[in-house]
Amino acid sequence: MHHALVASPLHRPSPRAAALTAVALAVPSVLLLVLVAVSWHPLLALDGDIARTMHRWAIGHPGLTHTFRILTDWVWDPLTMRILCAAAVVWLLWRHRAWPLALWVAATCALAALVQQSLKMAVGRARPVWPDPVDSAHYGAFPSGHAMTATVVCGLLLWLLHRYGAGRVLWRPAVLVAVVSVVGVGLTRVWLGVHWPSDVLGGWLIGALLVAIAVASYERWSAPAEQPAPSEGRSARP
Repeated sequence: MHHALVASPLHRPSPRAAALTAVALAVPSVLLLVLVAVSWHPLLALDGDIARTMHRWAIGHPGLTHTFRILTDWVWDPLTMRILCAAAVVWLLWRHRAWPLALWVAATCALAALVQQSLKMAVGRARPVWPDPVDSAHYGAFPSGHAMTATVVCGLLLWLLHRYGAGRVLWRPAVLVAVVSVVGVGLTRVWLGVHWPSDVLGGWLIGALLVAIAVASYERWSAPAEQPAPSEGRSARP
């Protein structure tokens, strides 16, 4: 019988592929950070155009706006995401006794929160201000904490599912839920008028970059300890 999730790791992501992904994500992440920090006018103009359009939609569709507030405040809230991450850590410890991996996941989630808050203070970007706001938020705007946290947590959970051999029955819905959550939370933050679009893009990019770094570093570090043992039936060469 094919199980949706087996008890031991079957698929170790390639450290090289993860490292190349991290490099690819680092370039746009740093570029966007610089453009936001120097208040590059074309970016600010595009942000403003999109934000104003979505704010008009939010005012014109109060029912949908209320739904988005529920989603962003309860379903995709950073606290909810971190509770999911904590549950994954408990699962690793209780079911697999995978202490190093559990600590790595927890440390990555904690590092993401630290990086997020540090960037918010360093960049000091103001949030949108509206005469008729539909929601409110505090602290710096860049990067979006909701978008970044959802990206990190969903990325880590997908990594764990892949590593532990999730079958199609589990893998495909998990990917769908992760994509909807990451994209959806970004949409709600701009729709509710509490973030500029580039704040959300920054949260996605930096969050994905942290996940790629975590995967690459852990897989490289753990590779020697997880090499398969030689087959018992294979005779040793002289």
